[in-house]
Amino acid sequence: MTLAGKTLFVTGASRGIGLAIALRAARDGANIAIAAKTADPHPKLEGTIYSAASAIEAAGGSPLPLIVDVRDEASVLAAVEQTVAKFGGIDICVNNASAIQLTGTLQTDMKRYDLMHQINTRGTFLTSKACIPHLKRAANPHVLNLSPPLDMKPQWFGSHVAYTMAKFGMSMCVLGMAEEFRGDGIAFNALWPRTGVATAAIRNALAGDEGMLMCRTPAIMADAAYWIFNQPAKSCTSNFFIDDVVLYAAGERDFDKYRVDPTKPLMPDFFVPDDQPLPPGVTLAPAL
Repeated sequence: MTLAGKTLFVTGASRGIGLAIALRAARDGANIAIAAKTADPHPKLEGTIYSAASAIEAAGGSPLPLIVDVRDEASVLAAVEQTVAKFGGIDICVNNASAIQLTGTLQTDMKRYDLMHQINTRGTFLTSKACIPHLKRAANPHVLNLSPPLDMKPQWFGSHVAYTMAKFGMSMCVLGMAEEFRGDGIAFNALWPRTGVATAAIRNALAGDEGMLMCRTPAIMADAAYWIFNQPAKSCTSNFFIDDVVLYAAGERDFDKYRVDPTKPLMPDFFVPDDQPLPPGVTLAPAL
């Protein structure tokens, strides 16, 4: 498997899971369009599009840092055109940019509601739409949304309906576009982590520094995404993948290497359906 010479357009690639996916592809010599908002250092968020570009180049890839707001159609269209002008096309689109706020209906102000839906659902739709004409010309085109399986159990809605709707909107893009563009041979899939992943969202919005210790590293999502990108697009589409299920099927057996702290139990993530059991031998309990 290799992504050598492939071009990835990755939203939110300046840090976290988006950057990890970009770096995994860069190790093969891939071209990476870093489509993110952070151009200047942020007091609470590590990384900028320029620090990501340096890391991608050091890993063996060819970076293109782009200041992109996925809420802005002109910004997205211009970034896609710059990517095509520099690299000659787009092979893979990764919709990773996301916003989160886990609040109930009365506690969710409409400004935050709009932000989540504009970035998560609308941003995914817009970015996919902008990339599709170029993906149609690619040899093995993939779109991957970092979004959950469409599990309609009330437990996923009752505590934070606004956020759930925004994330499920990304997943509905997978469901609809996979069918719409099946004849064009473009794969549309979703990937979601079974556990918390050590990112700024966990530290700042959910569980703080202690919660970070109960997570897996972004590398597990990057390795799972890498496997997906290397599958035949025509036959690997319309899937809602869970990270460790993907990697177990691909032959991985050492999941403890992805733990931030092997002595801590792993924090289960939201939205993982009951019909996605842990792979054999894999546990959320402390590894030691």
